[in-house]
Amino acid sequence: MASDERVLDVQDLSVVYRGRRGGAQALRQVSFEVRRGEALALIGESGSGKTTLGLALVGLLPAGAQITQGRISYQHDPATGPIDVLRLSPRRLRRFRWAECAMVFQGAQNAFNPVLPIADHFRDTARAHGYLRGRALKARAQDLLELVRLDPERVWQAYPHELSGGMRQRVLIALSLLLSPQLLILDEPTTALDILTQRSIVDLLKTLRRQLNFALIFISHDLALAAELADRVATMYAGRIVEVADTRTLFKAPAHPYTIGLINALPTIAGPIADLATIPGSPPDLIALPGGCPFHPRCPLADDRSRAEEPSLLAVGPEHQVACWHWQQARGSALFAKEAQHVSDRA
Repeated sequence: MASDERVLDVQDLSVVYRGRRGGAQALRQVSFEVRRGEALALIGESGSGKTTLGLALVGLLPAGAQITQGRISYQHDPATGPIDVLRLSPRRLRRFRWAECAMVFQGAQNAFNPVLPIADHFRDTARAHGYLRGRALKARAQDLLELVRLDPERVWQAYPHELSGGMRQRVLIALSLLLSPQLLILDEPTTALDILTQRSIVDLLKTLRRQLNFALIFISHDLALAAELADRVATMYAGRIVEVADTRTLFKAPAHPYTIGLINALPTIAGPIADLATIPGSPPDLIALPGGCPFHPRCPLADDRSRAEEPSLLAVGPEHQVACWHWQQARGSALFAKEAQHVSDRA
């Protein structure tokens, strides 16, 4: 479904959170692109910058956060050319959200007003964008609710607390598609859902992409879901993308020690029972990052160069980039447990 045409192009995006101790570097010169109809997964530990990146793309960073540099180019139509999202006026930015780029937030319960029925959430969104009204809006909303496998008559006048977690998540997906955006950002859409509901959400997203052909940014710490849903995967660590590749390449031949550690930490579902592998140490303090490669305190391949110089993304294969001085050694070493490759079967 994906084409070579870029719908989103992010260059050198940096975000700092101001606090009493100083500035936490949540994003540091992040660059990537999303093609029309493509699904890109962002993976990494909590605090790696995934959610901050998603919020920055739609201009919803919290107070205290500041974009210090970078460019976010969005292209609706090649004939009209790209727009710089960071230069949009507040009014145009509000129209950009939901109409061009919608975000499904982590924890659907917190995304709804608890004292308003689901119908009012659709009406408010449509009214804010000068969209459909009355019967036409209800018909459009009910079509979307059916598309996400919900009973429109039951859900339309229900309050958020009257719906299960999986139902709320699907309502939020339907609401995000109301204005037919070209780009959908999902932040941990299956968190706190049981495994059967997770399966339902993933199958639903696959079906919706086939039918509507929107681009998707999927933020998750669940590598198995990323392997199944994404065309490409980007690994984030300490506010930077440290590896990006097509899904099969990243899970079959990872080249960054951090990506390898994440894959090895997955439990196996076949073969002999083995102890879970872990990545030693903790994520770095974003206010006082270590010198050189920020992963070096936890990396078994770190040397003097790793401690002195931070690597940039380097092309190591077709559409495969890695920020590591020792990627060849990492790829060919025993760091990568072959038992973990079962994940790639879902890609």
